Amino acid sequence: MRIRLFGQHLHLSFFALAAAETGLFFGLLIAAGWMRLGPDLALIDRAVGPLWPRAVVFSFSLVASFLAFGLYSVRQRARSIGIVIRVIAAVFAGVIATTVIFYAIPALWIGRGVITIAALGAIAIVVVLRLVFYRFVDASPLKRRVIVYGAGRGASAIASLRRRADQRGFLLLGFVGTPDAGMEVPVDKLIAPNGGLLALCQQHEVDEIVIALDDRRGRFPIAELLECRLSGIDVTELPTFLERETGRVRIDVVSPSWLIFGEGFNRGSLRLFTAHLLGLAASIGILVLTLPVMLLTIFAIKLEDGLRAPVFYGQERVGLGGRTFKLLKFRSMRIDAESDGAARWAEKDDPRVTRVGAVIRKLRIDELPQIVNVLYGDMNFVGPRPERPQFVATLATKIPYYMQRHCVKPGITGWAQVCYPYGSSERDALEKLQYDLYYIKNNGLLFDLSILMQTAEVVFMGKGAR
Repeated sequence: MRIRLFGQHLHLSFFALAAAETGLFFGLLIAAGWMRLGPDLALIDRAVGPLWPRAVVFSFSLVASFLAFGLYSVRQRARSIGIVIRVIAAVFAGVIATTVIFYAIPALWIGRGVITIAALGAIAIVVVLRLVFYRFVDASPLKRRVIVYGAGRGASAIASLRRRADQRGFLLLGFVGTPDAGMEVPVDKLIAPNGGLLALCQQHEVDEIVIALDDRRGRFPIAELLECRLSGIDVTELPTFLERETGRVRIDVVSPSWLIFGEGFNRGSLRLFTAHLLGLAASIGILVLTLPVMLLTIFAIKLEDGLRAPVFYGQERVGLGGRTFKLLKFRSMRIDAESDGAARWAEKDDPRVTRVGAVIRKLRIDELPQIVNVLYGDMNFVGPRPERPQFVATLATKIPYYMQRHCVKPGITGWAQVCYPYGSSERDALEKLQYDLYYIKNNGLLFDLSILMQTAEVVFMGKGAR
């Protein structure tokens, strides 16, 4: 089961896990304080002050770090050793954040011993908890029991879901075919509604019916669906179901009317202001933190290519409303990389990339100068990645709804960058567009903050860099 929070459809079990771990981290800091300072609360209060404010800082720092390392992502596919490594790294990062806050607010300081005990306890307990949880979360009794009404092209979009992450929220019981309709799902997945649709749902204890009819004329069972709905069974359109379960808008099944009348796509003045404010705050903060790295990058580029070699590279991109602007990046390719003027997708192990360029692209350092684009107003910090005009002109003729991604400002990072690896083909552009449309439809300040936190996982784990 999923719930809607921060503009995302979150798996209820992961939300419960986050709540449980928040309480666990809070309790661990309190317990560590008692171990180091004694169980007498009155003496502790007189010596260092109450423990609960420190526990709040510690627990929320660790939960934020876990979010940044993708440990609350339903798309997490790491093996057991990968989970252990991520937990240790996330706890370490959370401890650093806690220590920084304690130093910034001296009244909260409690000592390295207490923090160390709490951190070690967090690693030991959470590793065991996580290994048990990932077995538990895929158990069938926790999933919504779903049948699909329809067995044609639209229904095949559900049948073709292969990723375990996309199927964590539901158990597909089968497809109900309709007379004179196409058949594009496995025959062994068909179920016959003997006795009517409601009787079928009651027999299989169905929680939700997904409507996936390619042609509803003369085939839409209004009376039966109404009967099911009034009996407490959810009835969901196919595009809405896929959006909820996969975190993207499947453009192969949506219609213009679904986009027009569906919820979301809110772009009020308050939303525009918060997006701009978040972009400014994030850009200034990252500029201050990464200034030494940027200076070192400038030095490295000059050292490799000579003092007269350009450090920055301005590339034309398409932004809000289809208007073009100059995207600023550290130069990572040879000066003559596109001497013939033809735009090319970046390739794996691209021979045009310099030695310094290979490093800064891997670490995403080449993207840092885009902070200037955010401060100038051409971009937000979070949004669809801007593409080159040559690619946009081609993709817009081949991919439906492609130009709709330009209804918001582009971003340095975005939902597509969090969910999908580096894209350098038309097929990748199609996949990323579906995530971009999901972001545009569900965007909000808290969703932006969530994407910023998850971007840390992409950077730290080197996902998709090329």
